[in-house]
Amino acid sequence: MTHYKLNSSSLKELSARVSVPKYNRENVKSGIVHVGVGGFHRAHEAMYLDQLLHDDSNSNWGICGIALLNFDQKIYNTLKEQDGLYTLVVKELDGTLTKRVIGSIVEYLFAPENPKAVIEKMANPEVKIISLTITEGGYNINEATGEFNLNNPQIIQDSKNPENPTTIFGYLTQTLKLRKEQSAGAITILSCDNIEGNGDVTKKMLLSYIKFAQPDLLDWIKENVSFPNSMVDRITPATMPTDISELKEVSGIEDQWPVVCESFQQWVIEDEFIAGRPNLESVGVQFVKNVAPFEKMKLGLLNAGHSVVGILGSLVGYSTIDEAISDPAIQTFLKNYLDFEVTPILRDLDGMDLTAYKEMLIKRFSNIYIKDQIDRICSETSAKMPKFILPTVFEQLKSNKNISHASFIIAAWAIYSLGFNEKKEAINIKDALAEKLFEKAKIAQTYPTAFLELEEVFGTLSQSEEFNTAFSKAYQKITSFGVKKCLEEMNSNFKNEKQ
Repeated sequence: MTHYKLNSSSLKELSARVSVPKYNRENVKSGIVHVGVGGFHRAHEAMYLDQLLHDDSNSNWGICGIALLNFDQKIYNTLKEQDGLYTLVVKELDGTLTKRVIGSIVEYLFAPENPKAVIEKMANPEVKIISLTITEGGYNINEATGEFNLNNPQIIQDSKNPENPTTIFGYLTQTLKLRKEQSAGAITILSCDNIEGNGDVTKKMLLSYIKFAQPDLLDWIKENVSFPNSMVDRITPATMPTDISELKEVSGIEDQWPVVCESFQQWVIEDEFIAGRPNLESVGVQFVKNVAPFEKMKLGLLNAGHSVVGILGSLVGYSTIDEAISDPAIQTFLKNYLDFEVTPILRDLDGMDLTAYKEMLIKRFSNIYIKDQIDRICSETSAKMPKFILPTVFEQLKSNKNISHASFIIAAWAIYSLGFNEKKEAINIKDALAEKLFEKAKIAQTYPTAFLELEEVFGTLSQSEEFNTAFSKAYQKITSFGVKKCLEEMNSNFKNEKQ
């Protein structure tokens, strides 16, 4: 089999092997600038836009990708070499692979190399939407207060050197300033990150920075910028070397960075686009007046579920999500947590079959072909915990309801934060607060609730006597008997209680 390097010139040859863009990419304009072109964006928003661009009437809705951080140099170089093209490999539950080349990213800029070019691009009148996947930790939130962290050295640096920003807030501020000066028109800023009320959070954080750094912009923004909330969903594990070699061997495509994902996909957005939007409903996107109930469902069930399986599985010694969820003790624990602690706080989900959704979650986690690495799922848990699990805890405490499973999960995370699993193997912890977590976890070995005193993660949780008691009990049981034995006992007791 002849091998072809993936780029614009090889599309004709590859079209006989895989699905490729049928539209003329040279005629596509970048109506959307996307910051944070990682695997999820390429499996989700870029995929939806690729579908849409096959209708010539949507040629104004291509994507200009922005690599914001120095860390993004590799993906930037890869996509530049491949003319923005990449292969999306969908791994079905039965092992079937569906491959297609995505062409919706028609421009790509590396912000550290030329900040001015990025600002000018985002301020271009043709650009109607700036979308974001900057991770939960990218919004610079002080979790103890819920406010913008003005003490972040990078934020201070951007306020002093506005022409050479390094953070998303610095870039957006200069973009909006230039759009105002050049009368470039209104724009929508669309967050695609896993944060409840992600549009509201984006607006709050950005306006907090602008009030600090460029207050004369505030009135213009109120009239010319919209921040719709959205809910996104598609499991997208990190690309592995085997994914690259398999694609080359089976399809003859030399793609330096393909994306693998599951078949499930969902995108629910509030229809608040001040400068217009593409006709995404024609490719399956759902537009609603209020996305909050759907966000809460997804964050509390899928994202929290992922973290639960990841933390418990890591401590037991598993390396992938499908391995961990195949453990009956972990799977039963997860089902009980979702049914009896999360589901009771979910409401206003017209048209949603929650039982079917939860059953599908287990199947999605169990997909043996995805091989989602646990260390990816557990990365930056300090930013995820306040978004995925703590809202459930606080609501259950407020209603005097069950918190036994949530307290167990957080106790397990405290032990996980020591950096070793129960086989005495080192855990690869990727977290901006790893050192602080470790310090608190060390103290927790003799004083368990010390772990809860990390306010930037837990807020006021340590003030709850009920939770402190449940947490300490769970912590002591795990350290005495191990995760598996504790899970089996909890599952058995819970089954008896519900009978």
